[in-house]
Amino acid sequence: MLISVGEYEQWCIADEQTPDEELKVALDWACGEGGADCSKIQVNWACYFPNTMTNHASYAFNDYFQRFKHKGGSCNFKGAAMITELDP
Repeated sequence: MLISVGEYEQWCIADEQTPDEELKVALDWACGEGGADCSKIQVNWACYFPNTMTNHASYAFNDYFQRFKHKGGSCNFKGAAMITELDP
């Protein structure tokens, strides 16, 4: 596949340096008011494991980012998230 200059995939993931308490606040916002679809990180769903705050937050942050980046949505979550070009 040929990719044009300036075109690349981006994912929004939780910053591993962020304490779980801060990730939880950002995760709750993303899954609630933010409008991310967090159903797949619920118990017994496809993306529940690994069951860590960092992994669940990364899923929620990226879902939000992919849905809303073209409408002004960002990957910040009060400093709890970061952009990566490596597929997590």
